[in-house]
Amino acid sequence: MNDTLHLFPSRAAGPFGRRVKHARGGRIPVTIVTGFLGAGKTTLLRQFLASPQGRGTAVIVNEFGAIGIDDALVRDAAEATVLLGNGCACCVTRSDLQVALRRLVAERDRGLLPPFGRIVIETSGLADPGPILQTFATDRALGAAFHAEVAVAVVDAVTGLATLDWSPEARKQIILADRLVITKTDLSDAAATARLTERLAALNPRAAIDIAVNGALDPQRLIAAADDGALPRTGFAAEAAHADGIVSFVLTDTAPVAWTPFARMMETLTALRGRDLLRVKGLLDVAGCRGPVLVQFVQHLAHPPVELAAWPDGDRTSRLVFITRGVSETSVRALFDAVRAVAEW
Repeated sequence: MNDTLHLFPSRAAGPFGRRVKHARGGRIPVTIVTGFLGAGKTTLLRQFLASPQGRGTAVIVNEFGAIGIDDALVRDAAEATVLLGNGCACCVTRSDLQVALRRLVAERDRGLLPPFGRIVIETSGLADPGPILQTFATDRALGAAFHAEVAVAVVDAVTGLATLDWSPEARKQIILADRLVITKTDLSDAAATARLTERLAALNPRAAIDIAVNGALDPQRLIAAADDGALPRTGFAAEAAHADGIVSFVLTDTAPVAWTPFARMMETLTALRGRDLLRVKGLLDVAGCRGPVLVQFVQHLAHPPVELAAWPDGDRTSRLVFITRGVSETSVRALFDAVRAVAEW
């Protein structure tokens, strides 16, 4: 691995290959819309599909019951709609999700479906988004064709706070999301919405929180890439402990990061605690690279690092978000320091 950092295919390329403007490159961007039962996912999706930004979007709807309802509600607005019924995309139908994604592209290329340049996956209200995100990493062919660009979690202001108290699925949806959308605020009082907002910020301090009434939301919030500066830019975010043993924290560094110690640290961490690395994602100022390097890990699997053409906000601070099950910030920092000390010795 070390030697490959010195092989530059051309003057325009960096240590990780061709620099790209967006992390997805030429891959089809995928938006994952999750949220507990009755949160308002379908209403939000219908509004998005009706917007100019929603044109050219194919939709995969996953429903837990044997009879699909939501797919019928969005079918008339989407370029193509696929129903994954009688199961959950995070478990028994993960293979169905893979087949559906491939089939959509194959039928589009054969002219059997209208052209589309984006896919939205609306998950079951009981879905754990972790395995869905992992699907794009485990299947190399799938990862080469699709890019999971943003995960959006929808929560309603009427029942959301109570649901978060008793449902581990609802909490996980919030914790793993890039964006949070509160719905039904018109049916709730301001105090209840404020309490919910506070709880969401505690569960996921990284994610921006938006309000959508009757599905009305800036469509860009459903398609903006997670590498657009939404990660913490400066300073340090303290470790936050959640229910079910889930911990989240952010590591930042203003000095350039040497790639080899970082890569070895992550290799060691995934080998020892891979199953507990629910999601690790960030932008690194890697020594020798002009643009930020986007890194992503889901459990034992690492997405190939991608160097972007430019920093989204002009701030070269490295920022790495960890969402783990029982792996503390202190232990990760200690491991990184130890590996870096040995590498520099």
